[in-house]
Amino acid sequence: MKLITDIPAGFKGTAEIFVALGDEHRQRILLAFEKGEKLNILQIVSTTTLSRTAVTHHLKVLHQSGVLDSEKVGKAVYFWINTKVVADALQRVLSYIENET
Repeated sequence: MKLITDIPAGFKGTAEIFVALGDEHRQRILLAFEKGEKLNILQIVSTTTLSRTAVTHHLKVLHQSGVLDSEKVGKAVYFWINTKVVADALQRVLSYIENET
């Protein structure tokens, strides 16, 4: 067993992603997206039993972690899953586990 005092450089930012993915409501929001699909908040709210305020909170967490990307079109903001960010984080963890065990 080894003492870990610092997070490895490759893990920087990974914790935020896993925190964002660790909530069941946020998982359900992500599951609402089809591959490559962009959804606005009203479309996302319609897929869940959560209030618009709650969905807004979860979208903020997902966006700040990098899991979701967004673009404003007129008055609407469209969100989509940033698959590269998620895949890179998962790959970093998997590579670390494979190389350390």
